[in-house]
Amino acid sequence: MTDTLRPVDQAASGDLGAPAQATDSPKTLKRSIGVVGGTLLTLSCVTPASTLFVVVPDLFGSLGTATALTIAIGSLLCIAVAFCYSELGTLIPSAGGEYAMVSTMAGRLAGWLVFVLSLLVVMIVPPVIAMGTADYLAPIAHLDPAMTGAGVMLLATLAGLLDLRANAWITGIFLVLEVIAAGVVAMLGFAHSHRGVDSLVSMQVAGPNGHTDAVTGMLVISGLAIALFATQGFSTAVYLSEELEHPRRNVARTVLATLAISSVIIIVPVAAITMGASDIKELTSGDLSAMVTAWSNSAVGTFVSLCVALAIINAGIVMVIQNSRVLFASARDKAWPEPVNNVFSKLGRFGSPWVATLAVGVPGALLCFVNLDTLYGVTGVSVTGMYLLVAIAALLARRGHHKHTPAWRMPLWPAMPILLIVVLAYILSQQEVTYLLWTGGITAVATLYWAFYLRPRRDTRWLVSIPEDAQV
Repeated sequence: MTDTLRPVDQAASGDLGAPAQATDSPKTLKRSIGVVGGTLLTLSCVTPASTLFVVVPDLFGSLGTATALTIAIGSLLCIAVAFCYSELGTLIPSAGGEYAMVSTMAGRLAGWLVFVLSLLVVMIVPPVIAMGTADYLAPIAHLDPAMTGAGVMLLATLAGLLDLRANAWITGIFLVLEVIAAGVVAMLGFAHSHRGVDSLVSMQVAGPNGHTDAVTGMLVISGLAIALFATQGFSTAVYLSEELEHPRRNVARTVLATLAISSVIIIVPVAAITMGASDIKELTSGDLSAMVTAWSNSAVGTFVSLCVALAIINAGIVMVIQNSRVLFASARDKAWPEPVNNVFSKLGRFGSPWVATLAVGVPGALLCFVNLDTLYGVTGVSVTGMYLLVAIAALLARRGHHKHTPAWRMPLWPAMPILLIVVLAYILSQQEVTYLLWTGGITAVATLYWAFYLRPRRDTRWLVSIPEDAQV
């Protein structure tokens, strides 16, 4: 391609294609965390317990006993996705994440579209999950979901202004509690099993007439978009790559470790719930709190609910951190008019992009008062489309000088990204037309912004930079 970008030279300025100026070098984030801290932060963004208690119940409602199988297939697909992220993330260790990787490998327009899709995902998901907090605080207080969600988003925003190392410890403590909750659910479910392991592939769901209906293969394929979303938080490791020590080595370790751990934490309790539900109707209802209380007692049910509430708060903190890094990087890379770029690229006393943090956290609090029911579908389509473009970039990652750049390299290349491209394209074709139209419309508007503002200013706008110490 003729419109791809090359890594910033050690002596280059922040604007690719512009004269080098030492005073205009791009701002970089401080490297302050290792694999353990990065994995804790990334796992917290996957937030297994929040996924288990907020996202999975919807899957139970549409897929019934096929839920565990669908998530397992999604996790297998995510291995190929994780390979792509690991290779690209070590080649392009930037806070821009997907868009920096795709821009460098597949061209600026592709990178811009990935940025829009990722921004769509990261702006919608936190408030949607945050509004679930009220349900799990119900054992001790009855709260308004919107107000509670807004409070969680504001709390997460304040935490996001702190030093990243401090946030790693905060989120690590919360993560331990949510893993304990998931473990309790798994033990209770297996201990009260009403059906055997074969039920995990029995493909049954309770129909609207009260009878048991069969789950078709097409429903499973359609559900894969949400299944991919359930474990997609491992991409946070790439967003944090600019703050990871020794990114050439630690990005891949963090991505792959997070995917493995989160898949186990999610799939095992889902299997236990499937086997432990008294009947298909109870499973399809997705009322996991009621199931836990029925398997144990109200005290255990309250404990699990509170752990889930903490997990949601934890997820909010990490998602705000992730989202702010994306916005910071886009401003540093000149995606907006200059006054906007100057504001969003400001760093605070703790080294965090404080204006960008407020810019993603405060609107997230406001979104808690908007009806976001249909946006789960839009998010699933956006995640699938984003992965598709990342896979295309991975297919192009070994050409030119990138072929000899020191980096982690995936096995089975190029078969792995090619297979992923085919599968993801098929999954997209099976999504509901409404969700495809919403996502397509937003992408079309973004393309117009590219055509009429960014592309005519290609020498001064959307200049994706890579930190000068990327070789560390």
